[in-house]
Amino acid sequence: MSTFLEQEIHSQPEVIARLLEREHTRVGRIVADLPPFEHVLIAARGTSDHAAIYAKYAWASLAGYPVGLATPALYTLYHTPPRLAHTLIVGISQSGQSPDIVAVLEEGKRQGRPTLAITNDGASPLARVADHVIELHAGPERSVAATKTYTAQLTVLAMLAAAWSRRPEHQAALQLLPAALAATLAGTPAIAALAQRHRMVEQYSLIGRGFNFATALELSLKLKELTYVMTAAYSSADFRHGPIATVGEGLPMLLVMPRGATFADMADLAGNLKASGAELLIISDADEAARYADALMPIGGNLPEWLSPIAAIVPGQALALHLAAARGGDPDRPRGLKKVTLTR
Repeated sequence: MSTFLEQEIHSQPEVIARLLEREHTRVGRIVADLPPFEHVLIAARGTSDHAAIYAKYAWASLAGYPVGLATPALYTLYHTPPRLAHTLIVGISQSGQSPDIVAVLEEGKRQGRPTLAITNDGASPLARVADHVIELHAGPERSVAATKTYTAQLTVLAMLAAAWSRRPEHQAALQLLPAALAATLAGTPAIAALAQRHRMVEQYSLIGRGFNFATALELSLKLKELTYVMTAAYSSADFRHGPIATVGEGLPMLLVMPRGATFADMADLAGNLKASGAELLIISDADEAARYADALMPIGGNLPEWLSPIAAIVPGQALALHLAAARGGDPDRPRGLKKVTLTR
């Protein structure tokens, strides 16, 4: 494998297996030790923000907790933090270094609220300020674009959802993840040829819904970071409220539509888009998806919908990798970016 990015994409089954083994007990202990709370506020940026959006669906649907995303500027620029009564404060950050994310947890502690950090660096400023820390155990991520740390973040959030739900079938489903990731990776070699055909494309619209709205957002970011094309991500519902007017003959669109509660809605939209002449690239584990797809990128394994984002992002990561190479870029060092971004 010629790049760090490719190596890290292919390391994800091992990373997730290690994470499940090492943090299972800790997650259960944290869930047991947390004081009562009624809702959750998550502070995150970039890729970690997309993981937080996944948590909005997973923690609400499996555990019943309403989840909101923090607005760090209220804490660091306006100095008008909101009241955080009855709230669990969570910070998600690969590096654990961004001052604005740390500031949200510091304010939570000042108001006497429980705080939890999810990070790849257990000695980071974010980890030091938090009451509880869950490490990703992803190892150093040498490519600038986050891949294995994103799927590790999603897995931690899924582990917490399963623990809060207290349903054995949710815990059991987590053990399917490493094999599902391996099976998904086994289906990615054909994506290199797709990337060659798309090397001159300059825009994509990406659509998902429910748990996989986060997948559409994260893939949109990966394409921007690595290929420099213009992308926009939507939920299928929001896309119908205006952006659908942009669809025309040959417009490349990427749909994330695994089996589950959102599939019928996504399939209905796919049919409309196909009738409008759009080119549909579809990530799915559903046989029916093939009837709409100009190019199908399969999800391997047999995951329930709430876990599907952890595997569904992998074909998208591979597409971004191969598109970057086809367009003459350096997948490990995209222009204008650095691994750790410090925002305030």
